[in-house]
Amino acid sequence: MSVVQIVAIVVCLAVTVVAIALFAKTVNHFLATFRLGQPEVRTDDKGARTATLFREFLGHTRMSRLPLVAAAHWFTMISFGVLFLQLVNAFGQIFRPDFALPLIGHWLPYEWVTEFFAWTGFVGILVLMVIRQVKHPRSAPGNLGRRSRFFGSSWWQAYYVEYTILGVVICILLLRGLEYALIWNGGTTGSSGRGPASLLHFPMTAWLGEIFKSSSVDALATAIIVIAAIKILISFAWMITIALTPTMGVAWHRFLAFFNIFLKRHADGRTSLGPLQPIRIKGEVLDFENIDELDEDAALGVGKVEDFTWKGLLDFTTCTECGRCQSQCPAWNTDKPLSPKLMVMALRDNAHAKAPWLRASEEVRAAGIEQAEGLSEHTKGAAVLEQLVGSTGYEETGDPRGAYTPYGPDAVIDDDVLWSCVACGACVEQCPVDIEHVDYIVDMRRYKVLIESAFPSELGGLFKNLEKNQNPWGLAPRLRMDWAKDLPFEVPQVGVDVESLDDVDYLFWVGCAGAYEDRAKKTTRAVAELLHTAGVKYACLGDGEACTGDAARRAGNEFLFQMLAQQNVETLGEVGASKIVVQCAHCFNTIKNEYAQLGGHYEVLHHTQLLNRLVREKRLTPVTRPDEASGEGAASTGHKVTYHDPCYLGRHNHVYAPPRELLGALPGVEYAEMERSREKSFCCGAGGARMWMEEQLGTRINNNRTEEALATGADRIAIGCPFCKVMLSDGLNAAIQDGKATEEVQVVDVAQMLLAAVRRDGASGGLVGDTSEPEPEPTA
Repeated sequence: MSVVQIVAIVVCLAVTVVAIALFAKTVNHFLATFRLGQPEVRTDDKGARTATLFREFLGHTRMSRLPLVAAAHWFTMISFGVLFLQLVNAFGQIFRPDFALPLIGHWLPYEWVTEFFAWTGFVGILVLMVIRQVKHPRSAPGNLGRRSRFFGSSWWQAYYVEYTILGVVICILLLRGLEYALIWNGGTTGSSGRGPASLLHFPMTAWLGEIFKSSSVDALATAIIVIAAIKILISFAWMITIALTPTMGVAWHRFLAFFNIFLKRHADGRTSLGPLQPIRIKGEVLDFENIDELDEDAALGVGKVEDFTWKGLLDFTTCTECGRCQSQCPAWNTDKPLSPKLMVMALRDNAHAKAPWLRASEEVRAAGIEQAEGLSEHTKGAAVLEQLVGSTGYEETGDPRGAYTPYGPDAVIDDDVLWSCVACGACVEQCPVDIEHVDYIVDMRRYKVLIESAFPSELGGLFKNLEKNQNPWGLAPRLRMDWAKDLPFEVPQVGVDVESLDDVDYLFWVGCAGAYEDRAKKTTRAVAELLHTAGVKYACLGDGEACTGDAARRAGNEFLFQMLAQQNVETLGEVGASKIVVQCAHCFNTIKNEYAQLGGHYEVLHHTQLLNRLVREKRLTPVTRPDEASGEGAASTGHKVTYHDPCYLGRHNHVYAPPRELLGALPGVEYAEMERSREKSFCCGAGGARMWMEEQLGTRINNNRTEEALATGADRIAIGCPFCKVMLSDGLNAAIQDGKATEEVQVVDVAQMLLAAVRRDGASGGLVGDTSEPEPEPTA
């Protein structure tokens, strides 16, 4: 053996032993840290979960939102697994340069796959490196700053991982070329089982080997040993680095993403949106009827990082810092401090810093943090933090990163971060490793509301109105049917005109906005008239309705939600409701998905779904063209229309086609899609109870969305939710005042546009005009 070979063997084996030992220690740290979280069952239907894992892993279904990134990442990811055997082969080569793996080392399919993925991995990582630079916060034009999805990510970690991958694949390609040259020069021992070097065995690296053919056998052998050693050292230096940095999500997601995807909320792979998860105490769903029996120290919501479930701690650790969630977040894109990515990173760092203290013995913890030995400063800082959410003082610097201080001294997450969320679900929908951001934000809100009674002042009025009159406006329940006054037909009510819902097709759930808000009343009247025209038998609950509790739940007031929801479930049970049609996306989501948690199971349709079905069945026929209609019907139809996807209809429940099909059925109407649509739709700003809170930070979300709609050139902005109608109407008024829009542009519900196009007895539908001045934005 040469000196070079001896040194290579000793150094490589020593580094490998250290790396494996540290890696095993860190894996143990992960398991111990995750066990600190609250219990939760995520292992049902293992067959479906396995199928979901392979579908997302091999199909890259979650990555496909960015096609170029998805393709580059797929080849890079697959090469990481396929080329692992080349690392094993490298260990053989430092002992014997002509070494090849037994059985498969010279098997043609293996050699072809190896070279293919070495080259595609090389190209893939170069593409990803270029994309990271193009999207860098300092990149031109104008420096992207916080508009970069990589803003706030750990740059040294990303660079280290990228250069590690690049270095490994370069070593593999060089080794293949050197092997070719070594064989060509007869440098094999004869036991390798391979004949002369050829394109058959080296299909993509023979040309590289031609460069080295003139070298001597000894030089080629030495070169192979050196390159193999470099490959081993790069690989195990990476392992040591990530073992010493358990919060290095850009590296650890290679291992943890498999578990995180397998253990996602829905075994069938559905996005973790729709219903919020109920409050759990030690893994059991909280029964609010037995609330008095809880221990005094029981956490309602999340007040400390260890109050999250073990799945939450796994979620935080798996974050790749890719920033897809950040790039889609309405709050972040309107200059508010909330970044789903930065929030998860802060919770991750806090959890792993605090874990050693939480795992310490009772004696150590009883002595106090100052007496504890061997703890890092980060651990000491995280251990003495008294609150998870509070003031971090970021306003003094103006840097949103200051709103996240995982090691204190005062709080991990700033209050402004928590209350900026609109619960639209864009972060969850975009996340390639299935992190459930919205549930964690609401859990932290629950603690602030239920335990600390600390929440924005506007929510106090909302809660009081909901408690007293079961609607956010605080208006009397007897006014719930005022919207039906002066209609040229009767709107039947359960218990007044209809004794049993067995005699009707649907219960029409009007909702609070549809009953009380003047702009939303026009949609209610349009839906009622269309159902009447189509001959659909329906009835309303009238003053028997109460708010579904959506805003209360997403504001963190789970008690109030439970009260309202239980009341409604009992009412629906008493009247025998089974089929329900709603016009509010929030009511739709709550009744369809969340009332099931309380035993209320119904067939729930959004009004655009039912109306689209009626049009397909020819029970409603749009015949009036915009240029043929007259009066208010023409004003409501328009010539060019764009559609805004309500978050709780689209992302949360995947209802995208029916409203668009309805608009497509309108004669003479040109449709224009906004750039941010369907899964990527931008929120109107009303969700997460934000409709009842003033936007004091950054710019207004509804103005941002309205300007995007106006950019399509549409004269009608179609919506399918009364919350969206209020927010976009206000945004349109602001645009008109600023000279960015004209009075001809209107915000109208899809139902209003359909009614304007349906000719009834020669009329054009004068009930649906939306040209009146909107009332002031509702306040709590």
